[in-house]
Amino acid sequence: MSDDSRKDYPNQPLNQHTVEKIGGTSMTNYTAVRDNIVLNPSERYQRIFVVSAYGGVTDGLLEHKKSGQPGIYGRFANGVNDDSWRESLDELKKRLFELNARFFTDEASLAQANDFIGERLGAAERCLNDLQHLCEHGHFALQAHLDTVREMLASIGEAHSAWNMATLLRQSGVNAVFVDLTAWSDSQHLELDERIVEAFKNIDLSTQLPIVTGYAHSKQGLMKSFDRGYSEMTFSRIAVITGVREAVIHKEFHLSSADPRLVGEENAVPIGRTNYDVADQLANLGMEAIHPRAAKGMRQSNIPLRVKNTFEPDHEGTLITGDYVNTAPRVEIIAGRKGVYAIELFDQDMAGKVDEYDREILAVLRRFKAHIVSKDINANTVTHYLATNLKTVKRISDVLEEKYPEADLKQKRVALVSAIGSNMQVAGILAQTVTALAAKNISVLAMHQSMRQVDMQFVIEEDDYDAAVQSLHHCLVETQQENQSACVAV
Repeated sequence: MSDDSRKDYPNQPLNQHTVEKIGGTSMTNYTAVRDNIVLNPSERYQRIFVVSAYGGVTDGLLEHKKSGQPGIYGRFANGVNDDSWRESLDELKKRLFELNARFFTDEASLAQANDFIGERLGAAERCLNDLQHLCEHGHFALQAHLDTVREMLASIGEAHSAWNMATLLRQSGVNAVFVDLTAWSDSQHLELDERIVEAFKNIDLSTQLPIVTGYAHSKQGLMKSFDRGYSEMTFSRIAVITGVREAVIHKEFHLSSADPRLVGEENAVPIGRTNYDVADQLANLGMEAIHPRAAKGMRQSNIPLRVKNTFEPDHEGTLITGDYVNTAPRVEIIAGRKGVYAIELFDQDMAGKVDEYDREILAVLRRFKAHIVSKDINANTVTHYLATNLKTVKRISDVLEEKYPEADLKQKRVALVSAIGSNMQVAGILAQTVTALAAKNISVLAMHQSMRQVDMQFVIEEDDYDAAVQSLHHCLVETQQENQSACVAV
């Protein structure tokens, strides 16, 4: 469906409302969400809220986002003879009931909340149990059903938090409406845009406040296409289709010039303006303002995105637009990530055939769903820098060693640190940056700077990460108005 589907909204004019996404950590603090977001400003309507599951809940349903520790899905996917998923489900049910007890103080409301999420967990358990028994027979393969299982389980977290929030807001006198995009009881298999249109066609934003599940069921499967970025895709499509004047993401922190825990609260500066290019670089490093594919629709539709701190409601936050370029060339953000694995494949036979090797290596990385943060290529060597776990790295290495038995394959755990900005066409900035790292005795293992001039990326030893961020932030952000020679004196 094209973005012309906006015409299907007779109840509200375009560009009068906002769509606002609330992250999982913020959702866990309902009082702050209610007081700082919903009731501040005082205008309660002409807004749509898309909510994530409570912090850590999706990890319990699927697997831990960073460590890979299996949740219900991870254990169920291990095989038809593994019943450990039942323990994970019982643990999660207990945790969700404990969350409900924090939010609902009267027995009747608490019972209703527990009944809602209990019914969904019970239905999921019955589905998994039936599927497990079915796949004990040779004609049915568990692997063929895992994508559907993952979708079903993912939907439970957002349904829980959205139902709770809508119910609690109604108790506070807000005409909140629970908008369930999970298709839990719906036999129709719709495209994502069609499901959104159907859900909103009878909602009057001037008198109703929709609380929408971050997960939305679609024919293709949102998890299959976007994995853990699915809630941002739902948020983005609602923004585009309904024609919002602004999209807002509420997080538990500001989008700042660096991690305040590393450079100090007094030195980290909230970013007032930036563009979608910068947001893409941050997402690549795992510091998502928004998933790049979710940002694409808003960028093409000229929808501004604002990132705000839930706990500082009067702060304007960071405004992200497609056309913004800083008037003065400068670095805006120092960011990076630890726990990156470099897989280097050297083969003398690669010379003149780098494209063939790279194509085969990329196919292996896709097979294991390893996220590529960056890569190097020269005449006979290809190095990929992967944000994944050690188990996956070992599996990738085993396949590559079998495929290229005469090649020299190495793997190393490293860190990446980047200087990012909307306008970084500053003469000598690369030399300044390398000098700042050298002044702290930090060896640069590899570096990258593209012609697009929105980031510089340095591969370093993981133990040097904190010092590298601090040094680059001091050099490129804190002292950017001073003589750059001061950078080496940190």
